[in-house]
This record gives sequence, structure tokens and C-alpha cells, in this order.
Amino acid sequence: MTRSEKTNKLVLTALMMCLVMVATLSIRIPSPFTQGYVHLGDTMIFLSVLLLGKKGGAFASGVGSGLADVLGGYAMYAPWTLIVKGIMGFIMGAFIEAAAKKGKNHAKLGNMPLIEIAGMVLAGLEMVLGYAIVDGVMAGNLLSGFLGAPFNVGQFVVGMVLATILAMALYKTPAKKFFCYRLDEM
Repeated sequence: MTRSEKTNKLVLTALMMCLVMVATLSIRIPSPFTQGYVHLGDTMIFLSVLLLGKKGGAFASGVGSGLADVLGGYAMYAPWTLIVKGIMGFIMGAFIEAAAKKGKNHAKLGNMPLIEIAGMVLAGLEMVLGYAIVDGVMAGNLLSGFLGAPFNVGQFVVGMVLATILAMALYKTPAKKFFCYRLDEM
């Protein structure tokens, strides 16, 4: 990797970290059964993985989401968020990489490979389970953590739909070259 490519990757990672943070902070809807909230940050988490891959996407996802918790008044969640959202990004990227290695004929929804959408679903399910446990532990009652799970499902589904729309639009532009997973070329 050249020095210019390293600089571009560093700048893109910082940009995605900030976009995750801003999207998380922009619209926050308190979850009725937990101390957490529902937000649009998952949209940028999914997009960051598509742009940066599993490691860079996991870093931008975890740190950006953790910063949002600190700056948004939910500092008690920040360490957990760093872990849950970081793993979320890593799982999505690892799934896409593993699926991409298996073959070249990738089914698509428009111009969006379905394995990318499947990766988002898998990552979203990890986030739902992770926060169900975290919320239950923080509330001292595991049931309350699982009562908040439907709100986290809604959050990742909305994030997945918005990220898919954004990615499909970006795949039609010269910006496609910035995406980590170019499945047409794999």
C-alpha cells in the first residue's frame, strides 16, 4: 500500500467514524424498556464496512458509536457500545469476505450484491443480542434487555434499508472505486 493509499484510508476511516457519530446523535428516540435509544447510526456503520472492510469498518463503527454515547450523555454505555458496534462491523465484513471467496456469481438486488445485505442482517442480529444482554445487565433484569430488542431490530432494519439505498446510488458513480468489496471484480 502506497503512502497516498494509506493517507486516503486514514482520512476515510476518520470521516466514517464522524459520520457514524453524527448519524447516531442526530435523531435519538428513547427506548421505553431500556436506558438506551434508537438512532440512525447503523446506516453509517453498514456503509463504513462496505467502504473500509472488516477491520477499518469495525474501528470506525465502534469508536464512532462510542463517541456518540460519550457526547450524547450516555457515557455508561460507551465501553459496551465500542465492543458491540465494533463486533457488528467486523462480523459484517468477515461474512462478506468469506462469501465473496466462494464464488463470482453473486445474486443482486439492483446493483447491490445480496451477500452484502445478508452481512448487514447477520451483523444486526449480533447487535440486537449484544444490547439485549448489556441492557439487561445494566437494568439488573435480563427481561428488560430482551423487551428492548424489537426496538434494536427496527433500528438495524431501517439502517440496513438506508445503507442499501445509499450504496446502490454510490455504486452507480465513480465513488464505487472507494468500496472495499468490489464483488464484480472478485
